[in-house]
This record gives sequence, structure tokens and C-alpha cells, in this order.
Amino acid sequence: MKYVLVTGGVVSGLGKGVTASSIGVVLKACGLRVTTIKIDPYLNTDAGTMSPFEHGEVFVLDDGGEVDLDLGNYERFLDIKLTRDNNITTGKIYQSVINKERRGDYLGKTIQVVPHITDEIQDWIERVAMNPVDGKEGPPDVCVIELGGTIGDIESMPFIEALGQFSYRVGPGNFCLVHVSLVPVLNVVGEQKTKPTQHSVRGLRGLGLAPDILACRSTEPLEENVKAKLSQFCHVPDQRAHEAILKVLDLQFVGKVPREPKLVEWTERASKFDKLKATVKIVMVGKYTGLSDSYLSVLKALLHASVAMGRKLVVEWVPSCDLEDSAAKETPEAHKKAWKLLKGAEGILVPGGFGDRGVQGKILAAKYARENNVPYLGICLGMQIAVIDFARSIMKLPGANSTEFDPDTMSPCVIFMPEVNPEMVPEFEKAGLSFVGKDESGRRMEIIELPSHKFFIGVQFHPEFKSRPGKPSPLFLGLIAAASGQLETLLQPSSNIVNPNPMPRFPIPKKTIYHAKKPLDSLVNGYFANGNVIHT
Repeated sequence: MKYVLVTGGVVSGLGKGVTASSIGVVLKACGLRVTTIKIDPYLNTDAGTMSPFEHGEVFVLDDGGEVDLDLGNYERFLDIKLTRDNNITTGKIYQSVINKERRGDYLGKTIQVVPHITDEIQDWIERVAMNPVDGKEGPPDVCVIELGGTIGDIESMPFIEALGQFSYRVGPGNFCLVHVSLVPVLNVVGEQKTKPTQHSVRGLRGLGLAPDILACRSTEPLEENVKAKLSQFCHVPDQRAHEAILKVLDLQFVGKVPREPKLVEWTERASKFDKLKATVKIVMVGKYTGLSDSYLSVLKALLHASVAMGRKLVVEWVPSCDLEDSAAKETPEAHKKAWKLLKGAEGILVPGGFGDRGVQGKILAAKYARENNVPYLGICLGMQIAVIDFARSIMKLPGANSTEFDPDTMSPCVIFMPEVNPEMVPEFEKAGLSFVGKDESGRRMEIIELPSHKFFIGVQFHPEFKSRPGKPSPLFLGLIAAASGQLETLLQPSSNIVNPNPMPRFPIPKKTIYHAKKPLDSLVNGYFANGNVIHT
């Protein structure tokens, strides 16, 4: 097993996750099987309870693991399926060690950071790195490890020590360190400065790790003299990253590894993206709109679909609170701006969320889309609020609500389990709302559709987690197609649009009964074309 460690210096937010994912893509394009591990030094055992404002989106894996958003990047870039064990946190490591101590596994020894915590980290990495993630038998060839945070952080120290030991454990030729750093440009002189990177590398070396490669971020491409200076003072080669990595890992002469990575698919996709001119405007209505990373997978799914449909994506962010009637009095300018953006939408998307703040604004967004025939996609809570709006507006149940927001509502159209109240489903369907996807018991409503509408879909699950650059989610593909006037073309049997991704993602049940009702079904049908789904 070969290991590539990606660390970061100078400042946080430099793009270690994208760097790690890109390295994985290049190695995969060289013919190697790649897996990934993300290390998060925080004490939480996982990201499930963290606010999106704290850490961005919580990405959900096939096994239900709630993890850092970088694992979503890995899955999208490499088209792999990871598990919760691919995300290591300080909380998980300490919890594992304490559990072993309570069982007596350490035979009465004093438990210390070194060696017990550091050994646990190394053992965890070695164990998880051997698990195949690409659907094939046998262990991967290379494991790319990303260490979260910045070199010098106190909370990262046990991991730095463990990884230093780990480089000796696996031996020369099996460990490559890529350090991501910042090369700032001072406006006063307009010169690219290398000192921050030099100091970061010196600090890394002082902790027992020496970088083999530098990945430098700057506002402009690095000048040749800057590259030469960094190469000289930090003792790293200049350019040709894949060759440098293969050389450090003793892989450059392995028979199955081509000298040049095959990146034609990626370069063609990038070229297509750069040439896009016609736009499609999607309005995102949510409560965490102040931080785009809160909806990262949704944004990526929209981007994948937009490129596939030949459109340049324009996303307008609307805080759901600003749409509410109370905002007209409290923040009139924000209220006016929010409604102006909503009314200029070519498509409306209401993503998942929880809590009652801003819910009324989301209901109003769904109502506007329904009444004005604007393409609409509601995900999780976005589906539930569409049901609430339908109950209030069409079925004349003004008090209709979710028991999450009003436990005493007289018309509980959404309940804790199974969500949409199954007792009210016949009334909904009689009024014109179709429940086209259900679980095998027929009680859990998974997909709603408004047959009289151009495109009005709500889903209880999260299709954004399965979208890939070359295989966009069909539900997002449908939204973009409807918003750009291409839905009929997309639904033609002869359509050469990229094939929809057929795999649903947690938390959709193991079996979903899909009831075909209208032409749009051919799009949604493709989403459920796998062994876990029953077609009727």
C-alpha cells in the first residue's frame, strides 16, 4: 500500500480537499486504484451535530455516516463509495482508545497520547486503507490522506506525531507528503512572497515531516523565479506533479501505470464548461444562504446538470426568512430584494433543513413556484413544505402543518414518521397531488409530483449526494432542463444527454415502489433502475 498525505500551512481554507481529490484523479488516471481518508482534529465523533455555519455541509455516506464535506469531494472526483471509517476525528480515536482501556485491552498500563493514541491513529489508517471503495475486489493501490486544519494547530499535534511515525512504519517509497501553502501577493509591491511558505515548511520539518511536493495557491499563476526559489529553499521538485508522486512512491516503472495520466474526459468537460454562454438561473431558498458550503453537494449537482444541458449556472441565494410577511415590516429592503429574485427565477430549489426558522418563507417559495408554473425541486424539508402548501392552498386546510413545527396542529399533513401522513394521502391524491414514489410498505412517501405542472417534484431522500461530474442526478437534470426549456428534448428516447445516475442514496429505503404516471417518469425511472427498486 502506498500513501499520499496532504497537509496545509499558513492559513486554513486553501483547498486541501480539492488538492487531495485532484491528486486522486491524476493517480486514478494513471491506472491506479485509489482510496481516501479525511482526518478532522476536532473532538466531535462526527459532523452530524455541527451547524452548517460551523463546518459547512454534512455529507451523508451510503452507510449513513455523517461526515465532513471533503468526503463528498472525494466521492464526486473519484466516483467511489466511502464509509464512515474513512473520516477520522479526534473524538473517534479517543473513544476507541477509552473503550479498549475499559475492556482491559491494555492490561493495566497507563494510557498516554504516545504511544496509545498515536498507535490507534496509525492502526486505523492501515485498516481502512485496505478496504476497496471502487466496487472491485482486493485492496486499493494508493490511499490519499488529508489532514484537516493548519500545521501548528494544537489539536493536530497527536496526528502530526502519528503520521511522522507512520512514514517510518511504512518505509521509504511508500509515503509521499504534499504540503498545500499560500503564496500571497502584497498590493503595495505586487510581488509574490515565498516567506510564508518557507516558514510553514520549516515548521512542518520541525514536527518531523518533510514535504516531497508543494501545492501553492496564489491569486495568479506562480512566476518562474518564484517556483525556482520555492524549489531551492524548500527542497522540492518543480512542476510535473504526477511524475514526482510516482517517483517518490516508486511507481514510475510499474507496468500497469502509464507515463501520462489519461485525463481526456476531464479536459473535455473543462473545455465545455469554459465555452458555456447561455445561462440558467436557479433560485436557492434556504436558511444557511450566508455560507455556500452549507449546500455544497446541491450546488455541485446543479453544476453537473447545467454542464450536461449546455447551460452556464447562475445561482441566486434567497434567505427564506426574507420572504416572510414579518420581514416586510422588519427588513423591508431585504423582503423586496428576496421577492424580486424569486420572481426572476427560471427554476426554484428548496433544499433540506431542520427547525422552524424560515419555514414559512420556504412554503411561500413552493406556493409561488406552483402557482406560476416555475420548475421546482424540493429536497427533504423542501418536499414537506410543498405538501404543507398544497394542503393549505388547494385543500383549504389553513392550519395544515408539520408536527415538527406545530405539535398540536389539527391537520398534521407531515408527521415524524413516516413523514407525509399516510392517513391524508387519499385526500391529497384526490386533490391532484401524486405520490409517485413509496417504500415497500406503501406508508412512507418518497416522491411527490404535480402532474398538471411543468416540473414540480419533491423527494424525501437526498439525490445530490449521488451526482457526479459525468453522471448528473436525473432529478437535477430534469430541473435544469425544465428551467432552460429543454425538458421535452431530454425526455426523447434519442436524447444523447449523459445517462442519469441510477443509484439512490441514504436515507431512501432499501426498496421503493415507483408508480409511472406521466412522460416525466422516463427521467425519474432512470434514477431507480437498480436492484433495490421495484417498478410498477
